[in-house]
Amino acid sequence: MTTPSIDTTHIPPRFRSLMLALARGGATLAGVIQRGDGSLSAEVGTNSDGDGQKRLDVQADALFRDALRDAGLRWYASEEQPAPLAMQPGGAFALAIDPLDGSSNVDTNVSIGTIFAVYPAEDGAEASFLRPARDLIAGGYIIYGPRCCLVVSFGQGTQLYTLNPDTDSFDLTTPRVQMPDCFFEFAINASNYRHWPRPIRAYIDDCLAGIDGPRERNFNMRWIASLVAEAHRILMRGGIFLYPSDARKGYDKGRLRMLYECAPIAFVIEQAGGRATDGALPILDAAITDLHGRTPLVFGSAEKVDRVAAYHDLPDAEVSALFGNRGLFRA
Repeated sequence: MTTPSIDTTHIPPRFRSLMLALARGGATLAGVIQRGDGSLSAEVGTNSDGDGQKRLDVQADALFRDALRDAGLRWYASEEQPAPLAMQPGGAFALAIDPLDGSSNVDTNVSIGTIFAVYPAEDGAEASFLRPARDLIAGGYIIYGPRCCLVVSFGQGTQLYTLNPDTDSFDLTTPRVQMPDCFFEFAINASNYRHWPRPIRAYIDDCLAGIDGPRERNFNMRWIASLVAEAHRILMRGGIFLYPSDARKGYDKGRLRMLYECAPIAFVIEQAGGRATDGALPILDAAITDLHGRTPLVFGSAEKVDRVAAYHDLPDAEVSALFGNRGLFRA
């Protein structure tokens, strides 16, 4: 049996051991998922933030902790752990991870993933993770779909690797991904429309108005309920993803975690030429203040994300008006 690996040609030398470990963890988890054990979707409890845990969430966390044990990490922070774990005392990196994003989709065979963010390690765990988001030095995700792919950035563009099932190696597919800026799709959970802030409702209203509205173009709507799957689709063909804050209890700051979901996705998207904001301000310009803190997230093609931010700057009366009065946004 071969040892899972990754082509390190385009990976900066200081990150190679870390990426080899992530590749081992990802390839092993891909195999676990492909075997299709029905018990993987069984509920086994809740994490420290009160979200339900499935058996595969816990298994993925243990798998990556083990794979990363000797990969140069000083600190390991996970969605499935209440506090960061100490790893190697002299490690250069602090890694934050969502070991299994989209686990609610395990039993429906929808693409799920792993998201990771890497920061320079400090002496303390808190200083390593609670810091400006732009201190990120590497970030990415692994998507377990029809193909298992690893997407990563080290701050000089976004790279795409694909797992070769014959060699168990992630082979470089695209050394520098460039996100298209012209696909007319948006992804949002429209069932929450009545709870959204008015700028978000106004933006979606204008999209739904199609060719008869101020955008003068018909749009398609997508919603997978798996952040990695949404990010990968948008990275490959453009569009926009919106998970805004809303008026429901517990959703006033959105639901996605800043440290190990939003910041690394924003990093990858920006490095591919896109944008990522909280609806108005760049995600990576914010400070991470809580290990499991949440934020709204809007990302995708630059023009579309900038347009959403512009809706937040409109006078309240104009945001509330019917779409026909918002001539500022004619395509």
